[in-house]
Amino acid sequence: MKFSDILGEQWDELKPYLDTCLLPVTGLDGNEAPHEATEKLEKLRDLMDLIEIPFKGRVVTYPASHYVESFENAGESLAGFCRRLRSSGFAFIILASANPEIKLGNAGADLVIQPGSEGEWPEAGTVSSSIRELWSRTSP
Repeated sequence: MKFSDILGEQWDELKPYLDTCLLPVTGLDGNEAPHEATEKLEKLRDLMDLIEIPFKGRVVTYPASHYVESFENAGESLAGFCRRLRSSGFAFIILASANPEIKLGNAGADLVIQPGSEGEWPEAGTVSSSIRELWSRTSP
């Protein structure tokens, strides 16, 4: 479910069911030509589909964080966002990036979904089981 689909008066009622925030990370650095930025966004959309479609009733997708200063320090840059999202009521934070070069492990998210170091795309079943495992081992 997209953040913009939730009306203010609905949030308190839906909050117990929508306990997981998906924060997409595009990983643009400002050097991309328009067609390259488009390609990166399309890849991110495809990755997000692996999460949004099967878990529509429990995951809220927030606006993407598009730009990073450094791929190496991206996780540190996003750590504050993850803390604030958690303090706003989300029990679980999932970061998703289609860029395998971005280092997101130290952002404080519960799960990071992205291609492997060689660019291999995560399989839908693996993504699904990782999310279900997250929910089963850590309950809000």
